Amino acid sequence: MNVARRSDTPGERLEKRFRDDGLDWIVPSWDAPSNVHAFVTTRNGGAGRQGSFDVGGADASVEHATIVAEHRRQLRAYLPARPHWLMQVHGADVVEVDDADPDAAPHADAAVARSDDTVLTVRVADCMPVLFAARDGSVIGIAHAGWRGLARGVLERTLETMRCDPRGVCAWLGPAIGATAFEVGADVYDAFVERDGGARVAFTPLRAAKWLADLEALARRRLVRAGVRAIAASGLCTYRDPARFFSHRRDGSRGRMAAFVWRVR
Repeated sequence: MNVARRSDTPGERLEKRFRDDGLDWIVPSWDAPSNVHAFVTTRNGGAGRQGSFDVGGADASVEHATIVAEHRRQLRAYLPARPHWLMQVHGADVVEVDDADPDAAPHADAAVARSDDTVLTVRVADCMPVLFAARDGSVIGIAHAGWRGLARGVLERTLETMRCDPRGVCAWLGPAIGATAFEVGADVYDAFVERDGGARVAFTPLRAAKWLADLEALARRRLVRAGVRAIAASGLCTYRDPARFFSHRRDGSRGRMAAFVWRVR
């Protein structure tokens, strides 16, 4: 008896493309609808800097700019259109980019889209990329969530801009500096605990005025308080995996990975 083989999902097909091309890039495992596609690059697969796939950090040298431009060009093989890059400032501003020029690079740390093949992206290297999708596939969002952005409400602002019931939104927390590596001071602790005493559970005391902060736990807590119930996470630490990820905290790296999300018809 012939048994029909289950068709691969879009995520599985994308994972296969990455494997075939020798890439260890990450396809999220989350509850997004089938018309929503996403992935996160790693530092592997590039042409410059010992093969590091850098999509744009703080190095303004001509040589480095050329390498970054080439890597961004290579990304187009896996994307349906030019991505909407942001000029990230560790804030909470959100832009709607459906009718925007992909080269505009507005000052913002999150973006939302409703149109087909509009590619949202953020750059990260210890800060957390957070992806959003309405369960009906009608709207997507993305946020660059370091501690400053989280404390300022970038996740809540993204949900507000999506203009749909948060209970109908799924979210994915991407690779970021982990809870055993992110040492912080009183400024970070106070930024969360003064407004939400329950946020103390995300901080492990080290010594006087020093804590280990769990960025993933802080993001998850804020999403739950905003009404989101479907939350998945990569569980990957950028600091502890130098072979795979850039980390500004670990080595002062100027390199950046990128997260992408888009919807199709």
